Amino acid sequence: MYKTINELNLDDDFLFAKVMSDKEICKKVIEKILGIKIKYIEMPTEQKVIDILLDSKAVRLDIYVHDNKGTVYNVEMQKGKRNNLAKRSRYYQGSIDLDLISKGEDYNKLNKSFVIFICTFDPFNKGRHIYTFENRCNEDHSILLGDETTKVFLNTKGTLADIDEEMAEFLNYIEHSTDEVASHSTSELVRALNDKVNHVKEDKNVEVEWMTLLERDREKFQEGVEVGIEKGIEKGIEKGIERGREEARIELAISLLDVLDNEVIAAKTGLSLEEVRMLRDQVENNK
Repeated sequence: MYKTINELNLDDDFLFAKVMSDKEICKKVIEKILGIKIKYIEMPTEQKVIDILLDSKAVRLDIYVHDNKGTVYNVEMQKGKRNNLAKRSRYYQGSIDLDLISKGEDYNKLNKSFVIFICTFDPFNKGRHIYTFENRCNEDHSILLGDETTKVFLNTKGTLADIDEEMAEFLNYIEHSTDEVASHSTSELVRALNDKVNHVKEDKNVEVEWMTLLERDREKFQEGVEVGIEKGIEKGIEKGIERGREEARIELAISLLDVLDNEVIAAKTGLSLEEVRMLRDQVENNK
């Protein structure tokens, strides 16, 4: 069942990207998640595509922004459990790095970067609302590698008391993006988000864009169904033909049992020696 634009929550990447395209909202969300202050950010690029090499897997990013210091922030909404989230974050990080520098340039030109996943599930099943990863020395955790990369995973289903009230209200609002939830919130961030959500949902151009995307998805789904049916029919025909060939080989083998030995019958029919032996036993037992 497809949702209308008014039924969407922020955990839908379409609405999330639209809301986060507001640079002030985006800046406030990033500041809250990372506990930092940012002077300003460049206008977010919605659904930025990084396609470095012809044969490589392209990366489509929800939100990709730079701040005044050149730090890169990639924020992704992850709805529905994914088993490959860690490897996905690694691939995103590597693709961002390749996008930042050209061939032959000094590695020092690589900007400090954060890859942030907002998940509607617990990616590590430890009950935390937030998991932050940096590269450290296994033998001495006080030693940072210094590659200036950080991966952050937020969990709307967290159970531990590891975040403040504003962050808790923010994570709750991700999955319940309604006026009622916002009205009970003491968070200025949630109220600002709710105002933006309402503004986006009331925009007729956005509604048309959403309906166009739904229609495209319906068409792709229908195409997939038709292709699946066609392949199923083809596979059924192939199986039928193969079954007919198998039956013909068995009939031929049975007709040769009285005149040839098992090894010769197997060679002439394509059956295995064991199959021929079993056929001979069955025929002899039925006599």
